[in-house]
Amino acid sequence: MNNTTLTSKQESFIRELVRAYGTEQTDHTGQVWYSRGQLLSTANDLGMKYPPAWIVQDVSRKGPDRGTYYVAEAAPHPAKSYPVASAVAPAPVASTPREAVDMNDYALSLVSDTMVPAIMRDYVAWGHHKDLESILKSGINANVYVTGLSGNGKTTMIEQCCAKLKREMFRVNITAQTDEDDLLGGFRLVNGETKFVYGPVVEAMKRGAVLLLDEVDLGLAPIMCLQPVLEGKGVFLKKTGEWITPDDGFVVFATANTKGEGSDDGMFTHTNIQNEAFLDRFAFTYDQAYATKAVERKILTKKAEKYGTNDPGFLDNLVTWAEVTRKAFTEGAVEKVISTRRLEDAVKAFAMFGDRMKSVDLVLARFDESTREAFSNLYTKVDADVHMPADEEGPWYDDLANWEDCERVVVDVSFTEKDTFRADYPTAQWDIAGKYWYIPKDDAISMMRDTNGLVGERWEKLLPRNPRKLSTGENILNIAMNS
Repeated sequence: MNNTTLTSKQESFIRELVRAYGTEQTDHTGQVWYSRGQLLSTANDLGMKYPPAWIVQDVSRKGPDRGTYYVAEAAPHPAKSYPVASAVAPAPVASTPREAVDMNDYALSLVSDTMVPAIMRDYVAWGHHKDLESILKSGINANVYVTGLSGNGKTTMIEQCCAKLKREMFRVNITAQTDEDDLLGGFRLVNGETKFVYGPVVEAMKRGAVLLLDEVDLGLAPIMCLQPVLEGKGVFLKKTGEWITPDDGFVVFATANTKGEGSDDGMFTHTNIQNEAFLDRFAFTYDQAYATKAVERKILTKKAEKYGTNDPGFLDNLVTWAEVTRKAFTEGAVEKVISTRRLEDAVKAFAMFGDRMKSVDLVLARFDESTREAFSNLYTKVDADVHMPADEEGPWYDDLANWEDCERVVVDVSFTEKDTFRADYPTAQWDIAGKYWYIPKDDAISMMRDTNGLVGERWEKLLPRNPRKLSTGENILNIAMNS
């Protein structure tokens, strides 16, 4: 065993490694190598939690295969010497050289043995999946920015690409508080001692893994520490004086609800305008829309199978319902939208309760009352098999007391129907601030009853548009539905 530059602790590790696994594992040049698992097992036997940093973090020790390392010190006559630290010339007044530094004394990796995501058996590949898979297969360092509305599968798509290709992935959820210490590493208290622990970015670089910056548009100026990382050149750790070079295969993916320009409409609160130089370091940007009806139907079918429920009609109605709300959202008629994640939650609820309407109501509970009522009514139009509870007291407009504080009657009008609606109801008006159609109170009352006291023809024609009163001083969100 070559022990000319080893500390006593390192010598003990090498002796135990040779005792347990011998020195027969060699490459074509005769150099001895060991797998990461063998190093970890030996470390555990000696009371250490992790394989020695002076071996696994020395890029010159990379073995013949992924996850293997040369340990020349284990060979009786090593072909190559791997000193732990550069030789230090003794000072004129000193007679002995400085003792080599054990990297395990100050730097640690606290990452589990593998970071390959688990395969989702109910996953449906669609959209940009093939492109992202091709980027990962290429081995080329080309960073990718994936943007789109919430709940449409951006993160899952990247995760499952890695799972299929058996690529390690480090997912880091970015917030306004995320800083250099979180990303690159910092000093931590480990077993009563202060150690520098590498952050997820450095771990991903060292392992040639995929780094996923999730919700990256929530980040602030501190994430600019990633500039050299995004360039693929490496990064200098100021706290340890180390230069970290990315291993082959390392690439950065980012997801966001915006393109780094913030959210003026308030839909994605706390997203920030990002530095243009930061955004420019992403080679490709993909816009992820919601899936088509056919794809979304396939996604829900897989979820239904997973949860052990079977109601094809319900799944058809869910995707139709979602498509209508999204069309209205795109046209600016509504400010809320039903995401694929909401639909999957509805399938979960149906598997638990077996009730279509209850499942829909449960996933709508997060919305405000007006939006919840509008979306719920829309679903009943899509699904003819559900029945709303009977209103024993009769409709609101039959009670004169309900008209006392009424300011206007709000109705549902899709963008494509507005011209016809205006022709039928000339006094109807569009509220620019609230983005909804309404009929003034007096006009609504005049058309509600005819001279015989019966429901007026024009009012009856208005009923499918879900007329509801807006009281004086009451606020209303943007509510509209397409038929």
